[in-house]
Formats: sequence, structure tokens, C-alpha cells
Amino acid sequence: MAEGNGNRRQPHNLQGVLRMAVEAGSASDGPAPTEPMTQERVEFLRAALAEVCKGQMDEVEQMKRCLEVLRRDQSRERESEEDVEEEEDEREDALEVLSELCENLDNARDLMKLGGLDLCMSRCLGHSEAGIRWRAAQLIASCAQNMPEVQCYLLNQGALPTLLQHTDHDTNSTVRVKALYAVSCLVREQEAGLKDFLTHDGFSVLMRGMQSDSKKLRTKSAFLLLNLLTSHPEHKETVLSMGMVQQLVSVLRSPHSSIHEHVLGVLCCLVEESPRGVSDCRDPSLGLEELLNQRMQDLKGQEESLEQLEFCERLRAACFQAPPVKDNGMDR
Repeated sequence: MAEGNGNRRQPHNLQGVLRMAVEAGSASDGPAPTEPMTQERVEFLRAALAEVCKGQMDEVEQMKRCLEVLRRDQSRERESEEDVEEEEDEREDALEVLSELCENLDNARDLMKLGGLDLCMSRCLGHSEAGIRWRAAQLIASCAQNMPEVQCYLLNQGALPTLLQHTDHDTNSTVRVKALYAVSCLVREQEAGLKDFLTHDGFSVLMRGMQSDSKKLRTKSAFLLLNLLTSHPEHKETVLSMGMVQQLVSVLRSPHSSIHEHVLGVLCCLVEESPRGVSDCRDPSLGLEELLNQRMQDLKGQEESLEQLEFCERLRAACFQAPPVKDNGMDR
């Protein structure tokens, strides 16, 4: 460090802050002669800084206004059915605005401090209108993703079992999909969330999700299961003890769809270094070897299905392929 840098005076006004920013920005170009900043430059930077601060304040004010809408007394009498619909529309709009704003991590933290997440869980997640329930789940997901502080807060407030309940039993498919998305944001790369997930039998929820009538829920359930088992292979035995292999093979026998790639990935994960997983897949009653052979035949030559084909080959090799014949080296 150059002599004298440790004694640099700290700025006490905007002019000093702006000068320090300009000096820091040009430091990589080597020492530059210090010249007084023109008044025009000062005014420009002052206006730019004020606009940035104003923008952040505006977003906090927007969140406060949205929370006011969500806090309105829902039990008071309305003059007409139109009034009811208008209020529900306003609540939906407020939740959507909050979700968009909370893609910004600072806003997500601010919403938590403003009591917005508590309000979302207490007033919106269990609302009679599906449009409000799924938007509430979406908001929780927006706030929780990549934000450990918010994740821990939501877990401590009991958000995960409520979201699992909606994933499993809500009558609206969109609510179930959004609730699962929020679950994913709370458990992936989050040890406390995964522990809570296991405590509340989350793998069973995913297994049932893969058997749902909703294509999106089936696909997202299989994807989350694959992600969790890949990141935490120590939980394979738990999943195998639930009869997961039998359930997954059943899903594979359904009409071909995008979920099959994730299902095959999960099966590959379950047989890796797991004698029990291999044994379950070899169960003759499942007919998995024949199914894999047929699937590989169907997928051959389809460029978009290369990963799925690779999963099929890996699974067949792990469970069914005999050792290479030594006399001619030909494949079986």
C-alpha cells in the first residue's frame, strides 16, 4: 500500500463521496492528476445518485401500499358482488407486484422486515380464492430463492409444512405447482429446509406429485426428487424403503412425456452404489429390462432425446447387462 493511503481523510459530504467514487473508478488506470470537479459534473452525479435513492424508496413505498391492500378487513360487508370481485382483483395485483419487486434480494429482505411474509402466510396462503393462494405461494418463492436469511425466517414460521399440504391436497392445480416451487426454494441447498422436508414426509409428497393429473406438477416433482437425491445421496435408502422404484417404473409406463427423463435420472441415481436399488429394479414383476429395451429402440436417432437414451443405457448396464463375452467381445 502506498505511503499515506492509510491517512486518507474520509468524506463528510456529497462532494467528497463523489470525488472518492471517481478516484476509485480510475485507480486501475494509474495515478491521474487531481483536477477540481466541474459544477456541471457535480450536479449530474448528484442528480443520478438522488434518482437511485429515490427509486429504492419508491419500491419500499410500493410494497407498503401493497401490504395495505392485503391488510384490508375481509369480513366487512360489501355493497355488491362486483365490489367483492374488485377487492379480490386488487389483492391479486398487489401480490403480483410484490413478487416482481422481491426478485430483488434487498426488497425481499425489506418485505420480511415489514411483516409482509407473515401477512402472506396468515391472510393469503389459505385464502378461499385460488388466484390469491397461488400468488401467495409465488411470492414466498420469489422471496426465498437464493436468500438464506429469508429462507430461515420462513422455515421458523412454519411455512414448509403448509406449502407441502397445498402441494399435496389443494384442489387447484396451479396452487399445487406454485406451492411446490416455493418448497423447492426452501429445501434446495438449504440444510435446515431439507431437514424440515424429511420431518414432514416430503418424499411421499413428491411421489404422489409424480402421479398427479397435472403434467406440470408431475414434471416438477420428478425434477426436485432428482435434484435432492443427486445432492444428498445419503437419503436414497429412505426413498427406496418407500417402494419408490415400483412407483417410478409405473410412471415410465405412462404415455411418453418430458417427465420420463427425470424419472430415468432418479432410477439411475437410486441404483448407483446401492445393491438394494439394483435388486428392486431387477424385480421380474416390473418388467423393467423389457421396458428399457423398447424405450431405447423408440428413442434411437432422436437428437432431442440423447440424455434420456443415455439414462436408459446406464440403467440397463447397472441392472441387467451380463459381463462381456470373452471369446468374441460382441455385445449381447
